[in-house]
Amino acid sequence: MSKLTEYRNKINLTQEELSKKSGVSIRTIQRIESGIEPKGYTLRALAKALDINEKELIKNNDLNQEPNSNFVNLINLSSLLVVFIPIASFVLPLIIAIIKKQLNSLTKQIITIQILWSIIMIVVYLIGSFVFVVELGRNIGMLFTFLLILLNTFIILRNSIELKKKNRLYFKLKFSIM
Repeated sequence: MSKLTEYRNKINLTQEELSKKSGVSIRTIQRIESGIEPKGYTLRALAKALDINEKELIKNNDLNQEPNSNFVNLINLSSLLVVFIPIASFVLPLIIAIIKKQLNSLTKQIITIQILWSIIMIVVYLIGSFVFVVELGRNIGMLFTFLLILLNTFIILRNSIELKKKNRLYFKLKFSIM
């Protein structure tokens, strides 16, 4: 049920009555109630007619406000499956978060950490591959890449422990890419 339908039903208005009260066509009200988000004049007119704040008619961007700690931990730990493939380490958690409807502040933070980590891994690997192959040898380059993978694994596991204990992340950023 759309938010418009919910508020309209609370004050016992039909679509026709809301149309007359707001000046918005019945067809537009039907579209909004079927899932299209109201904007501009329509949003203001409907909010005024229903005597509510405009923000109450707009869908929330988070798929689920209340994080389910088990799913959030699953999303975090899913990065371990592909920790050695930089881009996949954030794609897999993102897919799980969307499927499980757990795209909330915690999972956005987990995915942001993995996106940032992927960028760092790619840059360090590209720079390191030239430096290590030319100057120090291929084995040291492989060792350095392995150490970066171990560090990411540590971050994921440490966040998992903190999620289980206190339902928050141990390693978190002050910003979110998502």
